[in-house]
Amino acid sequence: MKKYCIAAALSMACLAPVAQADTVLGLYVGVDGWKADNDGSFSDNNNALQNFNFEDETFVSYYAALEHPVPLVPNLKLKYTELELTGSTQLEDTFSFNGSDYIVGTDVNSVTDLSHIDYILYYEIFDNDLISIDLGINAKQFDGELVVTGTSQQGGANFTEIEEFSGVVPLAYGRFEAGLPFSGLSVFAEGSFLAIDDSKVRDYQMGIAWEFIDNLAVDVAVKAGYRSMVLELDDVDDINTDIDASGPFAGIQVHF
Repeated sequence: MKKYCIAAALSMACLAPVAQADTVLGLYVGVDGWKADNDGSFSDNNNALQNFNFEDETFVSYYAALEHPVPLVPNLKLKYTELELTGSTQLEDTFSFNGSDYIVGTDVNSVTDLSHIDYILYYEIFDNDLISIDLGINAKQFDGELVVTGTSQQGGANFTEIEEFSGVVPLAYGRFEAGLPFSGLSVFAEGSFLAIDDSKVRDYQMGIAWEFIDNLAVDVAVKAGYRSMVLELDDVDDINTDIDASGPFAGIQVHF
């Protein structure tokens, strides 16, 4: 697997927290449903990218974040995102995948599993009842699988090739939230970004949240907005992708 330069992302980890840390331990858990309009292409090794007509699908994300008052120690957020794309195309040129050549003019189906886990370490740079700003780093870990089924010169009709891949992509991470006093309403934006060599990754969401339960035991909020993910991966475990998944999302978050 190609070794990615991580200097830009690591520089975020060197940021010392410049705002007062949380005074109590806090646990956030949440789940989002994401209706994504999907588009893109993929290939393996040095073969040309093949575009597929991916179906629009609904994905689910789960996350948990732990915030604490210990100085200099970053907070931790884990997030799992389901991202399994189903697509098809009629080949206009020969498509080579995992050593098989699929025949021009035939239909090819694919399942592209780019589900992944985000391991996020961050500092609360600024945090009060009205505004919060978080900065840190994100290690986006893929353990995926590409499945291609079609008519190949080697295997004939309905021949399937499967290629698994894994890799970790480092990104810079940031989150901003601003609240409207005495309403329970807030607006937020959160994202992770990378632009190194031929790889570009952008995963962000923005929206509005409403905290409808707020007491000493638990806070509960609903949220809705827009999420966009672009995965231009270059030679990650011999896999190349140019995937765009974007659309509205809604979810719920509980704070203990």
